[in-house]
Amino acid sequence: MTHGVYIASSDAESDKATIALGMAELLSSTVGSIGVFRPVVDASVRDSVVETLRRRFKLKANYEDCVGVTYDEVHADPDAAMAAIMRAYRALASRCAAVVVVGTDYTDVGAPTEFTFNARVAANLATPVVLVVSGAERDHAEIRDATGLARQELAREHATRLATVVDRVDPDRAESLRKELDGIAYVLPEVPGLSAPTVRDLQRACDGRLIFGEEKRLGRETSGLVVAAMSLPNVLDRMEADRLVIMAADRAGAMLPALIAAHHSTDFPSVAGVVLTGEMYMPEPVFRLLAGMDVRLPVITTDQDTFSTATRLAAVRGGITPGAEGKIESALAAFAEAVDGEALLERLQVARSETVTPLMFEHTLLERARGDRKRIVLPEGTEERVLRAADLLLRRDVADLVVLGSPRQVNAKASDLGFDLSAVTIIDPETSELRERFAEEYARLRAHKGVTKELAMDTVGELSYFGTLMVQCGLADGMVSGAAHTTAQTIRPSFEILRSSLVSSVFFMCLADRVLVYGDCAVNPDPTTEQLADIAIDSAATAEQFGVEPRVAMLSYSTGASGSGAGVDKVRRATEMVKERRPDLLIEGPIQYDAAIDPGVARTKMPDSLVAGRATVFVVPDLNTGNTLYKGVQRSAGAVAIGPVLQGLRKPVNDLSRGATVQDIVNTVAITAVQAQGTQGSGS
Repeated sequence: MTHGVYIASSDAESDKATIALGMAELLSSTVGSIGVFRPVVDASVRDSVVETLRRRFKLKANYEDCVGVTYDEVHADPDAAMAAIMRAYRALASRCAAVVVVGTDYTDVGAPTEFTFNARVAANLATPVVLVVSGAERDHAEIRDATGLARQELAREHATRLATVVDRVDPDRAESLRKELDGIAYVLPEVPGLSAPTVRDLQRACDGRLIFGEEKRLGRETSGLVVAAMSLPNVLDRMEADRLVIMAADRAGAMLPALIAAHHSTDFPSVAGVVLTGEMYMPEPVFRLLAGMDVRLPVITTDQDTFSTATRLAAVRGGITPGAEGKIESALAAFAEAVDGEALLERLQVARSETVTPLMFEHTLLERARGDRKRIVLPEGTEERVLRAADLLLRRDVADLVVLGSPRQVNAKASDLGFDLSAVTIIDPETSELRERFAEEYARLRAHKGVTKELAMDTVGELSYFGTLMVQCGLADGMVSGAAHTTAQTIRPSFEILRSSLVSSVFFMCLADRVLVYGDCAVNPDPTTEQLADIAIDSAATAEQFGVEPRVAMLSYSTGASGSGAGVDKVRRATEMVKERRPDLLIEGPIQYDAAIDPGVARTKMPDSLVAGRATVFVVPDLNTGNTLYKGVQRSAGAVAIGPVLQGLRKPVNDLSRGATVQDIVNTVAITAVQAQGTQGSGS
């Protein structure tokens, strides 16, 4: 059975995109496959809501499968359009466990009222409605009236109301409004920045072309416009952070290089971008000068004059688009905070799927981390990917963050990228008062190696050592590093300071329909029999901590008693050792990978096994096998590999690949926070 939900707004001021994102995340964390559908779209452009949800939730359906008809088709023949909408929806719904339907955008669909049209569509699709009512510039009485009228309209068209969301409410009035609304109703306060246009929004509005700067910086939110019609000192004096500067192209020679220099200076606010106006071209020497510089700030040119450009851009209201990652995370956080997701799922009668998709696993990670926030230290404070991840983590309230580095350099880098790190603690190991305390602690821990406080002073100034000692001394709950450092640089300090037993690792391998655990694929090159048994027990415990029921397969090139040799014998002895130490643990070994994961093969090779064919934890005999296995599955099966996640430490430290993406960093911080929840109260 497909569960559909229809997002319908009662007026043009409501923000359906935020509600659609929230509902999509709620459903994608619960069922195996979701879809997005828009009954009516503008034929001239690809719909931004559809594209945003397709990209954010990695939806498989083509764009054409996610839309019904055009506005022109509704005008031409409403009845035929309705029939076409129903056919398109049913075709999509037949392939999805749940579908989020997003109503029209108040562009006149030709019905008596647009809301009536949406109610009629919802009734025909048999999808309950989440009614969205704008609270912008309305008092409580006006909101109640608007909500009441919309509910009456839904009833007249025989549409079922699932819930009401009043959005864009003044945060100071949100609590009092909640108490006045009846029925299943939620209040979503105005989210700062969601309506701010990005540089890309403004570029499109003036038909601009990017001539310098990075494409990815077009997603930066802007705080307003500055028309640079005055002298440079006066422009700089009036500059505020995140402004877009508009200037005539023939002034670029006098203004642009200095403006770019000011953007990079820590003594001036950073700007979001520059738009050069007019049909005049930038002077050739200036173009040559900028071409030789590392200009990352977006510089856009438009043929429109300055007045027309400023007038047009001042009228642009931003929205959520596929590339606006910051806005998307802010919207999801606001929805999760305001709306009782479990209650909505219960009303929709959506049962949690036994399938676990990568999105479901990632959502669970973030939810668990948010539920008991921990303090995570990120040593690589000037690495762009780390700062981008920090921005997303802060927007979702996943963890409290400590970033290491020179505050001047970290803030300059963040300002250049358009990130607000005011909620982050920035510590410079070179100048921190903690350095002496950490030197004493490190010397105490390493005294058996001849380390003195004087020798330790230099060591603890290194980023990874400083961050690890913050964890050791209880000033942080965990550390994530490695985006710009080697694995050895990241984990050597944790081996010296936090090791409690054999240190090993696992990868969470998120396949299309389940999550598997592979260990050890990153730390121990050739573990002994005893070490292999330790890895199996620790990997099972890690799997259980993250909601994966442990059924352990001790991998080898032979299954059961069919083979012999040093490698097989080591796995066999390790399996017996685990059974002696943990008789409650489901484990099988030695076993080949196909017999461990494929029920058909298992019925032939090990028909009586409780693990064969349904293993969830795969323990490899050596690092060569493990690294080959996880990378092969990652690339050939399109699995999301999260890790390595370290085991055997008293407090969590995790290593990143130097090729880690921003999402990899976000996931690893969330995993570290969840690990820290499990080690709460452990001694140092």
